[in-house]
Formats: sequence, structure tokens, C-alpha cells
Amino acid sequence: DAAPGDPGRFAERIAAAGAAVTRVGDPAALPGAVAAVLARHRAGRVVVPRDLDPGLRPPGVRLVPDDPPLDDDALAAADAVLTACALAIARTGTIVLDHAAGQGRPALTDRPGLHVCVVRRDQVVADVPDAIARLLGATTPVTFVDPSGIGPDPVEGARRPRRLEVVLAP
Repeated sequence: DAAPGDPGRFAERIAAAGAAVTRVGDPAALPGAVAAVLARHRAGRVVVPRDLDPGLRPPGVRLVPDDPPLDDDALAAADAVLTACALAIARTGTIVLDHAAGQGRPALTDRPGLHVCVVRRDQVVADVPDAIARLLGATTPVTFVDPSGIGPDPVEGARRPRRLEVVLAP
């Protein structure tokens, strides 16, 4: 079993790399906090995985389910994507997606310019070996979102979000 990580350290590391972090203390406040993050970016059209937890869906936001899967042009035209994650790594500030429930397929998170990712505190592990230990046996693709890799594409044809917002949830 993976060692628990320090959510505060994760937040510090990912913020130092340029991602914004919104901390939520009350589970009931989570949808409103997500809505506020999206409003701050004027995100009017937000793509979500078809199986995103209803408790993460913000009020008053136009959500576009990726069901059936949207094409590349529709994803690129979206203002943002909202997902959950599998894990977060405190030591590196990395988000891990295993593209299971609430995380969507890999293309979903690298086309829109803004990725808003909800990370629960119990999903934070200490370091990369702990993340690997928890991912053993995964049968889906795994994506490590390195916050230092967020920003303008360094290579022509590379795709990734230019902005990352993390909502650190209870």
C-alpha cells in the first residue's frame, strides 16, 4: 500500500510550477469552488468525462459530456475540461490520471487550453514509487501530468493544456 502524502506539500509544489490551487475545506462547497475557478477563466463551454461524479459538477456552468467522444476540433474549441484524477504526488507536484471513472480519455485533457482537476486529499501519495505501487495492475493508460510541462507547446504538434487549475478537495 502506498504511503500517504502531504496535501500541503503537493499544493506548494504544483503552485511553484505555475498551476493555480484552490483549497476547499467543506465537501458541500466543492461544486461552488469549481464554478468559481471556471468563472475566473470565463470558461463558458466545459467538457467533462461522461462519468464525472455528479458531486463535482458545478452549478450554472455549461457542461458538455464527452459522450459520444468529441472530435479534436470540438475539444480544442472548448474553454476548459474538468476531471478528477487517480493520484497526486506530493514530492513532485505531479497529477496522475489512469483514465478511469471521472478522468476521461487521454485526448480529453490535452486539447482544451485549461484543465481543472479535482484532487482529493486522500489521493495524495508521498512520491513516485508510492504512486507506482498504487498503480500496479492498472489496465488503462496512465498519464503523469507534470506541472512544469504546462504552458505553450515546446514542440510543434505537441498537445497539452496551457493552464492547470487544481481544486484540492476534502
